[in-house]
Amino acid sequence: MDMTWSDSDIAFRDEVREFLEAKLTPDLRAAGRLRTSVYADHEASMKWQAILHERGWAAPAWPVEYGGCDWSLGQHYLFSRESILAGAPALSPMGIRMVSHAIMAFGTQEQKDFYLPGILDGSVFFCQGYSEPEAGSDLASLSMAAVSDGDDFVVTGSKIWTTHAAEANWIFCLVRTSRQERKQQGITFLLIDMNSPGIEVQPLVMASGEQVQAQVFFDGVRVPKRNVLGKIDEGWTVAKYLLIFERGGGAAAPALQVMAENIADEAASMTGPSGVPLIEEPAFAAKLADVRVRAKILEVLEYRALAAMSSGGDAGSLASMLKILGTELSQKITELDLEAAGIHGRVYQPHAAAPGGPINRYTPPSDGYVSGEAWQAVAPLHYMNDRAGSIYAGSNEIQRNILAKAALGLG
Repeated sequence: MDMTWSDSDIAFRDEVREFLEAKLTPDLRAAGRLRTSVYADHEASMKWQAILHERGWAAPAWPVEYGGCDWSLGQHYLFSRESILAGAPALSPMGIRMVSHAIMAFGTQEQKDFYLPGILDGSVFFCQGYSEPEAGSDLASLSMAAVSDGDDFVVTGSKIWTTHAAEANWIFCLVRTSRQERKQQGITFLLIDMNSPGIEVQPLVMASGEQVQAQVFFDGVRVPKRNVLGKIDEGWTVAKYLLIFERGGGAAAPALQVMAENIADEAASMTGPSGVPLIEEPAFAAKLADVRVRAKILEVLEYRALAAMSSGGDAGSLASMLKILGTELSQKITELDLEAAGIHGRVYQPHAAAPGGPINRYTPPSDGYVSGEAWQAVAPLHYMNDRAGSIYAGSNEIQRNILAKAALGLG
């Protein structure tokens, strides 16, 4: 692949840089630079989405007819990388990167007309209702029931590990509408208004202390059948399509490359065990070189996936590969960042970071004191958050099973 940027690519890059310089306020940059997970501070994320929407760049990967951008693969890459370099906060992926594509593919015209403009401007904010207490990576074992009652379904059960459930006004759910021979059958993809009577959200406290996720309880919640996406009992087809975008629909490599380079800058100013700069310590330097190489490999594979999708296909089993490589590389990088943070990385001081959710029962020092630099305070929180990366969106063990069957023809 020719990675030389054309004159038009360079002009586009300069346009993006100019826009970011003009629109990214100091508080937005801080929210992006000091975020502790894949999720930015919610208010900052929504503020940035509104700015991008005004420019027409909130969902560049969408088809143009729905509000996307007619960009080349190189332009998508440049926009992602320049946004990360500038410290822009991440947008919540549940609507823009995930369920929106399922709505475009399987939704009625009425559903497209209602949900897609709302997702773009932020008035429709989705969370994901997949996992249940007894159905995680084996998602097809889900049991949350949706019983037919006239023009409605009556939904009873619970979903767990639901990110941004407290902020969302809509949730897309997989529900059990019938029992059939195969457990993947009889599942329906349902869009549910979070303001419906009978819904209760109970926050879950993460290892980092943040309340980003929740368990959501449904007690006889009435949902109109017009909110079914796709066909009743055939929601597994919709879910599989959406998972392509959840596991491999974005570009993780630019962010990981920036993280690795930031660690290199940090390590150059830190003293290692033998008294030389940390970046010159052989063991640390070898680890840093390893993650840099892995990030470059991930970048090439992401280009392959984007090329397949832009030509009308899908990422297929490559999405599973990208999910494995991306999450495990992110874990390695956060481990390296924590190592570079040293003793200051042992101190719990979330007030120096930009957490993805509220942190209760923590009182920051009245003078705002931070031990070490801000990045050293972020390092342990990011490390703890990334432990979940190899579990969410289908555990990496499940992804390896998919690859063994689809790519290697095993079992």
